[in-house]
Amino acid sequence: MGIGMLALRKIALFGGTFDPVHRGHLHLAGLAKKSLELDEVRFLPCHVSPHKTDRHPASGKDRCKMLQLATADLPWAVVDDFELKRPEPSFSFQTAEAMAERFTGCQLFWIMGGDQWDALSEWKHPERLARCVEFIVLNRGEKILKPREGYTIHIVHGEHPASASEIRKAISQGAIEPPWLVPEVAWWIEKKGLYQP
Repeated sequence: MGIGMLALRKIALFGGTFDPVHRGHLHLAGLAKKSLELDEVRFLPCHVSPHKTDRHPASGKDRCKMLQLATADLPWAVVDDFELKRPEPSFSFQTAEAMAERFTGCQLFWIMGGDQWDALSEWKHPERLARCVEFIVLNRGEKILKPREGYTIHIVHGEHPASASEIRKAISQGAIEPPWLVPEVAWWIEKKGLYQP
């Protein structure tokens, strides 16, 4: 392969509260990795909105630790606390611009759900985000996702029944084996007494 033919390193950014990280997150990240032949998926836990009063959120430190435990056997997964170190509110376009600066010469992607894709026009400066990344949109079912001018979209089909809110609810109700958790994450939750009422 000649010098001009070297493939760019492909890095996908996967943001979320991951409160807690579950098998659904890992499954969808794996689908994206396989479909786009990604070199790396960077999990970027963000601040938990103070307006979400239905939950007892885990700290950023605990959520990072759970992500590290969940991805320990995935050589392509990296946990990055970049957003947690930023003052709130932290906007996606700022994260993408910082990552584009950090990973010059790499091809950057942004993993999101179909519902987020539909709401993208409501995000802060989505056009600046689109200048930095191509979008990997996880589409559940047969929903038609509308293209957007100036945005590159890759649709990955797949779903998983896992729900962080259902996991937190099960734990708060005393579930011995909460669903959809990697055992090491379940151990950490129990050890730290997370999501208790």
